[in-house]
Amino acid sequence: MLKVLGLSILLSFSGAAFAESIADTHTDMAGCEACHMDGEPSADMAYENQTCIDCHGGLDSIDGEIHQQHDGVLDCGTCHIVHEVQDPNDTCADCH
Repeated sequence: MLKVLGLSILLSFSGAAFAESIADTHTDMAGCEACHMDGEPSADMAYENQTCIDCHGGLDSIDGEIHQQHDGVLDCGTCHIVHEVQDPNDTCADCH
């Protein structure tokens, strides 16, 4: 019960933490090449997903039950729409 309550509170306030897109924050570090080979998106986004894993670790190594439950099932870009300012939790309804 407390776990559900805590998650509900976190989700209700988490949108305020996303003032700019993930792409904007990563572009500030190294331009488009921070995520894309030669600055261009790959056809299947596999390179970009691997780039996320190289920096942040795989879903199995990231704290939080939600990441670990989706290990081997989803790629990072499924929930983290990087070129939009959004809360990744908003994409849960697409599958659940």
